[in-house]
Amino acid sequence: MTAKWLSIIGIGEDGLDGLTPAARAIVDNAEVFVGGARHLSMVPQDGRERLAWPSPIRTLLPEIEKRRGRRVCVLATGDPLHYGVGTTILRGVDMDEVTIVPGRSAFTMATARLGWTRHEVECLTLHGRAFSIFNAYVQPGAKLLILTDDGSTPAKIADALCVLGYGESRITVFERMDSASEGIVQSTAADWRGAKTDDFNTVAVECIAGSDASSRSRTPGLPDEVYANDGQLTKREVRAITLAALCPTPGETLWDVGAGCGSVAIEWMRMHPRNEAVAIERNPDRVQMIAANAETLGTPRLQIITGTAPTAFAEASAPDAIFIGGGLSDEGLIESSWTALRSGGRLVANVVTVEGERRLMDWRDAHGGELSRISVERAEPVGRFTGWRPAMTVTQYSSIKP
Repeated sequence: MTAKWLSIIGIGEDGLDGLTPAARAIVDNAEVFVGGARHLSMVPQDGRERLAWPSPIRTLLPEIEKRRGRRVCVLATGDPLHYGVGTTILRGVDMDEVTIVPGRSAFTMATARLGWTRHEVECLTLHGRAFSIFNAYVQPGAKLLILTDDGSTPAKIADALCVLGYGESRITVFERMDSASEGIVQSTAADWRGAKTDDFNTVAVECIAGSDASSRSRTPGLPDEVYANDGQLTKREVRAITLAALCPTPGETLWDVGAGCGSVAIEWMRMHPRNEAVAIERNPDRVQMIAANAETLGTPRLQIITGTAPTAFAEASAPDAIFIGGGLSDEGLIESSWTALRSGGRLVANVVTVEGERRLMDWRDAHGGELSRISVERAEPVGRFTGWRPAMTVTQYSSIKP
């Protein structure tokens, strides 16, 4: 077994005094310290080697690995494996070589101060990430704990809540938790005055929906009007049925081929924070719509490829499921999609033309799978009366690859 040479120690604002005896012993015996400026200021200035985190942090990993065989101590805030540096380090260093001693996480300290139980809280980080991911978490009654970039983030959170119709939501900002100068700022989003808080803060939000709040459930089938589109949109009823057929599982990747405005890919990602998706669209104007919709609906990680399938497949990460919403008549598209899927992967395709339906029937005859027709009618005004207006019938093919 490889000797453990690298230690990752969670440390709080109370510095070395807050460490367990085991963690303190590791710090006392370390030959090299790694951390941010705040962390490095907490350990003795006694000539031992120090490496300060650059941005991005991963660029320092080769330097850490060069010191294999020496006693290297990485200092991290709180729990190194909860949105912490430990996750990054373990991508390059085997766990057999590492000792991890977690400290008190910001989430644990915040719930203790609020009296919130952890199982009822959603924890997320905006540190080093696109702010718009916050939008996907705003739901009526949701309790959120958020790690931030700096002291300007709470004001951005308040502004976003007001835009979404959640102005009465209660915001609590904990500053420098567990330090002698710990502070707390509380307000509703609507009453937030935009004052910059301490850069080292954790934000708690209790989401309260107003009468004008946007309806953005994570359940598939968001209202069509939340999407910027030019008419190339999988309508909400069909979208919900399509996502049910795709069977999203946490951590899986979807290819949305002929993505239109990106609605299927976006709702796939909204169903679980670890879900990934790739939207493939040839029309540059629609590509811009996809990017705007992903930003608005909290999925900025959506990978967007401007190009024609199946050529564009070479740029995409491996899929667990593929949805073909357009371009089914393109030469080799369905064959290449089937080839790209792993065993157990799902293929779903929707068409509205007789020619597309014939293509799916031929494919089903050769490869199996299921065909169904989806018909939707909506009540609309007919003069001073109300009548049923049918949408185009959608033929849907679905199959699981053996």
